[in-house]
Amino acid sequence: MRRLFKTLSGPLKAGLIAAAIGIIFAIIGMARGMVPLRFASIIMALLISGGSWGIVVWAIATAVADVEHDLIDDTQNEA
Repeated sequence: MRRLFKTLSGPLKAGLIAAAIGIIFAIIGMARGMVPLRFASIIMALLISGGSWGIVVWAIATAVADVEHDLIDDTQNEA
């Protein structure tokens, strides 16, 4: 598992970590009674919280990585 995580790109790692945090928050919300304890409700809460946080953080991290890559290319072209 550790070897697989090392091979992933930075934005994907950030997205997976954010998804895990979102799922943890959803579980905490379920434990506090914020979600009806039905199978469909639990799965939906986990997918929405983990999926939305994961995708948003992955998209932002990918944009940052692209900008940094472009800046490095511009700096090398000027020299």
